[in-house]
Amino acid sequence: MNISIVGNWKSNGSLELNKSWIQDFQSVISIPALPLTAICPPYIYLDQMTSISKDIDISIGSQDIDVSNGARTGSISADACIDIGCNFSLIGHSERRQLFHENNIDIRKKLITAQAQDLDIILCIGEPEDQYISGTTREYLRTQILECIQNINLSESFAIAYEPIWAIGTGKLPKTEEINAIHKYIKDIVQSATQNNITPKVFYGGSVTNKNAADLFKEDYIDGALIGGASLNGKEFAEIANIFINRGK
Repeated sequence: MNISIVGNWKSNGSLELNKSWIQDFQSVISIPALPLTAICPPYIYLDQMTSISKDIDISIGSQDIDVSNGARTGSISADACIDIGCNFSLIGHSERRQLFHENNIDIRKKLITAQAQDLDIILCIGEPEDQYISGTTREYLRTQILECIQNINLSESFAIAYEPIWAIGTGKLPKTEEINAIHKYIKDIVQSATQNNITPKVFYGGSVTNKNAADLFKEDYIDGALIGGASLNGKEFAEIANIFINRGK
């Protein structure tokens, strides 16, 4: 997976706002950073965003997929995502787990479905605040990862987004060195649990902004970001991507 800076718009956007977003984004994004960027708009805007972004090198992804097509009212299949121009999909976002009661077994089925259709996947994982406070984050994440991926021959493009649930939209973040250590742990777990021993990209998500991105991207094991609220502003999203491409300079 070549992308590193991913925007999750959740249930936001409109036909007019989306056009303005593209204009704002283009006014700020640097040419080297552009191919690393991607957005996941609501399903209803996937066609529009694929169309109006066709002349710029930004990837379009789905926020989720279902396990199959057919009699699945209200769902979107991997086939449909690919047909409309998606390059990848998120699965396992904490809001899907909390609001729609999806569990690791459901998410594993989606992963298998996506791989069968050659749709790239970003698997979202993260602990609730009580697990963080009690010091059991690693055990919680290990269970999430293993129940979702164990004994699957994962695509080389497979990626993970680590989003502490308590950090999403709250402005609270773990210390950057904590995030970095967790990212290394995640990479090690995936590498040892998969049949083909891949080491995935791991993105950080949870209150990422243009104010804290530079500190995050200094860390060795943070391969990018999954961005919520800040991605709704095209200029700020582009600024974060520019910060990423210039990290270490």
